[in-house]
Amino acid sequence: MTRNSVLIIGGTIIVVLFAVMQFNLIIDRDNGEGPSALSSSGDQAALEKIPLHSKPRPVNPISFVNEEGETLDISAWRGKVVLLNIWATWCVPCREEMPTLDRLQKQIGGKYFEVAALSIDQGGVEKVRKFYNQINIDQLKIYVDQSMSATTRLGAFGIPATLLLSPDGLELGRFVGPTTWDTPEMISFLESIITQQFEER
Repeated sequence: MTRNSVLIIGGTIIVVLFAVMQFNLIIDRDNGEGPSALSSSGDQAALEKIPLHSKPRPVNPISFVNEEGETLDISAWRGKVVLLNIWATWCVPCREEMPTLDRLQKQIGGKYFEVAALSIDQGGVEKVRKFYNQINIDQLKIYVDQSMSATTRLGAFGIPATLLLSPDGLELGRFVGPTTWDTPEMISFLESIITQQFEER
């Protein structure tokens, strides 16, 4: 057996095991035994701010498509502070925090800020659109990386992973794991970052 074959088999086993764990979490949650869905009611401790780096870091180039199938890269968000969330429909914590990201976009998204939810679903745009429709996500745009290469290119080895990007496309900070994104504390923090970034220009 070649080394490449071993790597492929090993990678397949890891993916299968992870998928089984996610499926079990869904079953446990439906039975009332797993972690509850994120909500603004305080069921889960909310993050007050994103841990920032001591100085902005360059971001490796990534490629993805939008809802129209156009190929884009990080420059698509140039000129905005961006909350880039790497997620997938099969990731239970990702699914649960998505409504809070949608509400965050509704509250402060616009000319200077965008919540960019980048799915790594291999089912593509249709898979994401179906999920958005199921849970009434109507503020977030659809971005998909079917190759899943964004996870390695961005060093996001666990999802959800969320990167805070400057208007120049540099990484200001990141948070790995789910949280409630539309709390007053988080909104205040992000608004201060937006103000700071554009005052420096």
